[in-house]
Amino acid sequence: MHRNLSKAVVMLALAALVLTAGTAFAAGTLTMGTNAEFPPFEYVEGDAVVGVDAEIAAEIAKDLGLELVIENMAFDSVIPALVSGQIDIGVAAMTVKPERLNSVDFSKTYYNARQACIVRKDGGVTDGETLYGAAIGVQNGTTGDYAAEEYSETIERYAKALDAVLELAGGKLDAVIVDAPVAQNIIDALGDDNLILLDNIAFEDEFYAVAIPKGKPELVESINQTIDRITQDGTLDAILLKYFPATEEAE
Repeated sequence: MHRNLSKAVVMLALAALVLTAGTAFAAGTLTMGTNAEFPPFEYVEGDAVVGVDAEIAAEIAKDLGLELVIENMAFDSVIPALVSGQIDIGVAAMTVKPERLNSVDFSKTYYNARQACIVRKDGGVTDGETLYGAAIGVQNGTTGDYAAEEYSETIERYAKALDAVLELAGGKLDAVIVDAPVAQNIIDALGDDNLILLDNIAFEDEFYAVAIPKGKPELVESINQTIDRITQDGTLDAILLKYFPATEEAE
């Protein structure tokens, strides 16, 4: 009896959310903002944006009874787009950071990542000590950008993580700091044997979550319920295994 009542309350809340969340929801769509330059979490395949985050957002939209629309933009434009109402949610391998919480709210986390450092085998960076003062490339506005500031004042910022790694491969940078699964994906895609990941720098774990405009507690709760559902029913595991064939990455 209590369980049925709770379910009814949730359904009423979701109905109210769809009716009051604004013109995008009223039109039957949920607009996700992302930066599709971060495989395997988001990237362009043909005419579509695909990846881990796109599939998670599709589950959120399904539970809300809405059609998912994806807007591809620069990573550092996602939060401003949320604040201005241009998009409904931001799903972009985005780490929960205190400074971001000043502008947006976050859902429960759905992925535990960490930063990684890509270097050249024939370069001078071999560990944390030699990373200090190095020329470091990052994707603008990402957690790697913040992490690089702890090691150097010589930071080159790029719109795409891939562009930074290409500059590293060409000898214009000493290192690139980027999320570990993305780093490995880029190295595998480039097939450059001179590019390696350092495993002796202890970066902190990073937790990805969905960014949501402030003042929308019902939407936060709905997204949290979806994250709980896909975690418990195996959907999230299936998504991760699809994009991370290695069981170690999926875990």
